[in-house]
Amino acid sequence: MRAPRPIVLAALGIFLAALAAAGAPRPAAADEQRAWVKAVPDEATWLRYSRTLNADRFGKFIIDIKSDDIYFIDVNLFELHADFVLGVLLKQPWTAENVRAYNKNYEKDKPRFILGYLTHHTKVDRWTFSFWEGDKIDAAGVVRVKKRLDEAFWQKDMPFRPDSPLQEKVAKEVAKKQVKTVTNDEIYKASPYQAFNLGRAVGTLRVVPVGTPYESLAFDRHDIVLLQESYPDITPVAGIIATTFSTPLSHVNLRAGAWGIPNAGDKRARDKWGSLDGKVVYYEVKDTGAVVREASAAEIAELQDRIHQARNVPVPPADVTNPRLAMLPRIRAKDATIYGAKTANLGEIRSAGLDGVNVPDGFGVPFFYYVRHMQQHGLDARVEALLTDARFATDAAWRKAELEALRRAIVEAPIDGAVLDMLYKRVRLKLGGKGVFVRSSTNAEDLPGFNGAGLYDTVPNVRGKRALGEAVKTVWASLWNLRAVEERTAFGIDHRAVFAGVMIQVGVNATAAGVLVSTNLYDPRDDDGFTINAKWGLGIRVVEGQKVPEQIIFDATNDGTKIISRSDEPTMLVFDESGGIKEIPVEAGGVIITEERAKRLVAAVREFLPLFPPGDPLDVEWVLEGETIWIVQARPLVRARR
Repeated sequence: MRAPRPIVLAALGIFLAALAAAGAPRPAAADEQRAWVKAVPDEATWLRYSRTLNADRFGKFIIDIKSDDIYFIDVNLFELHADFVLGVLLKQPWTAENVRAYNKNYEKDKPRFILGYLTHHTKVDRWTFSFWEGDKIDAAGVVRVKKRLDEAFWQKDMPFRPDSPLQEKVAKEVAKKQVKTVTNDEIYKASPYQAFNLGRAVGTLRVVPVGTPYESLAFDRHDIVLLQESYPDITPVAGIIATTFSTPLSHVNLRAGAWGIPNAGDKRARDKWGSLDGKVVYYEVKDTGAVVREASAAEIAELQDRIHQARNVPVPPADVTNPRLAMLPRIRAKDATIYGAKTANLGEIRSAGLDGVNVPDGFGVPFFYYVRHMQQHGLDARVEALLTDARFATDAAWRKAELEALRRAIVEAPIDGAVLDMLYKRVRLKLGGKGVFVRSSTNAEDLPGFNGAGLYDTVPNVRGKRALGEAVKTVWASLWNLRAVEERTAFGIDHRAVFAGVMIQVGVNATAAGVLVSTNLYDPRDDDGFTINAKWGLGIRVVEGQKVPEQIIFDATNDGTKIISRSDEPTMLVFDESGGIKEIPVEAGGVIITEERAKRLVAAVREFLPLFPPGDPLDVEWVLEGETIWIVQARPLVRARR
């Protein structure tokens, strides 16, 4: 819910008409639209007083506690409950005092009104009634609303849908009073369809068979892919349809957003469109469903320019002459030319000395050592030969095989002994000899128009000198991951201008971890919402999108927590004492993102938001260790601009 605001003059005429409708002595004509009605007896009335947001149709009601009158208000006329309560029922001006008095109706003991919502969840064809996530309504209030709705609304026996952790507790109480309940988690997981990125495209439909290994995935940029399993990432394509789907913050879904391609989940996609495999199709994603059919010649001609649109993302010049290993507090954003964007962004946050913002200790390994490793073993010449070979641009299978061989050669080449000694000494003396995360940090990520999330590798919980050397080389080699090369090519990035840095950071053995984006991904009108995803243990699987994570929207204005889904992961990843990670069972039950945790996480992010350029929302990876929140990555969220 957005904060109350004064009624603008542009809406004054409409609002005065609403006042007249509320108090006019004459009866309304049969076909006259009223500002409110006291009963919704049929679908036609519902359609007049409600409207659609994404795939759901919603309406609003108000119950006067003193008179027991119920008002179904026209949500196309009144954006907020307060517009109707103050302007029509109470006829009060929008003063701070009146708004404070009105807001008491969201407390447990309501002085005058109960303010609620009605929703038709069209994807699952279910009806619910609910309240703003910050509303502290009690069980008695919910039961009263249920009784009044059964009397005045055409859909009977609707379940109560709790939107917050507090309301979930109330739902357990009202269930004992024979009031049906349903959670957002149940609705989200029951939905057969989820639109992640709206749009349309023309391309060749490629149905990926069940059981296809991630390593063997290879697509043309003009393919529309139908995925029947969750994959941690894919190379650039023209459109994505998935029969399994989890969260907008998975790497695949973030990538689709950056590419500006249509992307949706449909559990019956294989049955609906599998027969079109290999054919050129028209694909369109809407809020309520997807269209896939053979493309006409006119559609191909209309959309061909968009599909083949050339992009050119400039890469900032890299300083490959600086050999200094710098600790994070001594690194600033401008040092991205030396250490890469990931290290520089985190250094900017760490060096700011903000209260309530915790960043694990770490240091940057500059591009200098990657370049020297490549030169010492003749690998720079090998890269040049690869890029100048005509087959690199025309033969996908050859390109994939050569990139695999190049990465293998980078890892197999011995790391300079003096360099490894220096790195390991820094880990022992500056980082306490603890297990570390060895993270990629290139100059081809976090750029305007190019996010690069998930393209390069991270090696978790590295312990010991030899393992450290192998991890650093693995990260260097990931500059030439197939998905990274294909992505850079799609955005017109010169591979010769790209260099690999490394960030070595104390590993946090996470109780839970996840991703926060400083916007409401489910409702672009919500200026104050933060989208938070989480899973137990290390956060690798949140961005891989393998399972549904816990998802909430946190309203920073009102400290409201709206639940989208709960995690269904049966296991979690934790540190192995000997190095690396292991999988252990998750204990049943428990909430990861409590309201208190969400509030502290959002407060921490809001502290360092001003350190980044305004515009795109921030994409933040966070880790929970006990009750301590650690920030381990922050970057602008890049979304395609049409």
